[in-house]
Amino acid sequence: MSMASNALPSALSAALAAKGYDSLTPVQLAVTDPALADRDLLVSAQTGSGKTVGFGLAIAPTVLDGAEVFGAPEAPLALVIAPTRELALQVRRELAWLYAGLEARITSCVGGMDMRDEVRSLDKGAHVVVGTPGRLCDHLRRGTLDLSAVRAVVLDEADEMLDLGFREDLETILRAAPEGRRTLMFSATVPKSIETLARDFQRDAERVKVAAAGGQHSDIAYQAMDVVPTDAENAIINLLRFHEAPNAIVFCNTRAAVNRLVTRLSNRNLPVVALSGELSQSERSHALQAMRDGRARVCVATDVAARGIDLPSLELVVHAELPTNAEVLLHRSGRTGRAGRKGISALIVPRSRRRRTEQLLQQAKVNADWIDAPSADAVRARDEARMLADPVWGEEVGDRDAALAARLLDGQSAKRIAAAFVRLYMSARSAPEELAGAPAPRDPSTFGPGRWFALSIGRRDRTEPRRILPMLCRAGGLSREDIGAIRLQETETFVEILASRAPAFLKAIGRDRVLESGVTVRPLAEPPFGPAPEAQAQQAYAPKKPHRKGPPPAETGMLSEEEAAARVAQAPRKAKYTKPGGPAKRPEGEPRPAGKPGPKGDKKPGWAAKKPKGKPRKG
Repeated sequence: MSMASNALPSALSAALAAKGYDSLTPVQLAVTDPALADRDLLVSAQTGSGKTVGFGLAIAPTVLDGAEVFGAPEAPLALVIAPTRELALQVRRELAWLYAGLEARITSCVGGMDMRDEVRSLDKGAHVVVGTPGRLCDHLRRGTLDLSAVRAVVLDEADEMLDLGFREDLETILRAAPEGRRTLMFSATVPKSIETLARDFQRDAERVKVAAAGGQHSDIAYQAMDVVPTDAENAIINLLRFHEAPNAIVFCNTRAAVNRLVTRLSNRNLPVVALSGELSQSERSHALQAMRDGRARVCVATDVAARGIDLPSLELVVHAELPTNAEVLLHRSGRTGRAGRKGISALIVPRSRRRRTEQLLQQAKVNADWIDAPSADAVRARDEARMLADPVWGEEVGDRDAALAARLLDGQSAKRIAAAFVRLYMSARSAPEELAGAPAPRDPSTFGPGRWFALSIGRRDRTEPRRILPMLCRAGGLSREDIGAIRLQETETFVEILASRAPAFLKAIGRDRVLESGVTVRPLAEPPFGPAPEAQAQQAYAPKKPHRKGPPPAETGMLSEEEAAARVAQAPRKAKYTKPGGPAKRPEGEPRPAGKPGPKGDKKPGWAAKKPKGKPRKG
């Protein structure tokens, strides 16, 4: 995988060496193969495989046409098309250092920027133009972009451009370029739409398929975390706190989910920004800049809004909601683990979606470790380890710091100073969340004396004990060990709390005695099921009808079939109800009175004559 094997121009080899490249990636080796020097290429490679440097190396000999450096800038010699503004600007940055020794002038034409600046830059001349489809078409219609001298066209992330609806714009741009140009298409997947585009605008293209070394996303560790639905957001918070990644991105499926999660993370003092379709281009730029300069460490985004963004220090991808298919899973995860760096892709999986997640991972051909979400204790332990490993302990103590340290030691003990340092260190970090999980069955004999409370929520509200338990812990300042039995009824729920913790619980919920979402609490003077709730539960399931075979046990107090029949026969019968003032009951044996005369004078038995059907016949 030596760089010298492909006989790159000396200026490009020097640029790669200065950037720290000692070898090329598989996709870079494939597209720089001398046998493909003049061929159109249709390349499928995963995100983060080094495609930008790859096509920069591949088109360099074509646009230089034997020269060592570029000449005076005039009409563009190369055109690179990217789906989003962020990706286009990233490509421009990559080509800037790669082509620096070639004396190349590179211009960008992207949406959201001042077109007048772009027109002035194009008027001065450019060797390479990098742009988005919509803005490039605008320049073509205005006559400010001349593609007559283009020797190479690159379509980066071609599948995303088609997904975003840029097919007509791409066709307009490709028709404006010379027919003898070289066309390179790069795409993570090659659906039929890409094959059709390649067939229409490429000449006998060579299909290049590059698999990642060591398998699919070999530098990404996939983790799946099985959580109860009420713990999903808490698990995300603990996951972000556990890793403390320089950059992390959390994917949601909808804008509403993005806004809700951003609000929750902001309330937990996590430096977070949002990326969704409702943001303007200026707001997107500010959000991404905050991620790059360290003012924010977490980006919550939808799949569409995150297309084309590149964060060099991205170490963690969190799927707050499951991706819709395997391709989306791979595309999301491919944001991390780039250029040989390691990354983590964590899926938050509600227990009801575990089977769907396993199918998704199988379709994506990746293996995930099923682990528990980091607990609050695990986060605290990780904080302590980071504190003890902080580089500050190895730094030299300056004179001013030494003087202040001496003053502290004169006034306080070393133990108090160390404790104050620990508190200051931990106060700069948000507290982790307690993950309640499903309540474990308890042994009533080991729980201790308890006091019962009634909650104004029950089965009709579709609640569950695993929802009630964290609600009590959050609102009442309780732990799982303080809560005993939880018994669901139709309209309310009975909860047992340790008697020693009951006063603190009542104080925490206040005089209104409201938990969350309007759920009220009512203390009970006695246990709701009597002194022996186990016997009460057994009695609820006792058969209500007497046994049909043989007499029941004497101690049950039930009657035999014969005794029951005798009592029924001896019981007095109730008189038939009649309305006040109604006709008296007809004596037994007396005939029923004749009915009223009908329309034709006939009489029928019964209380009313039957009305004839249809109209009477005339004549």
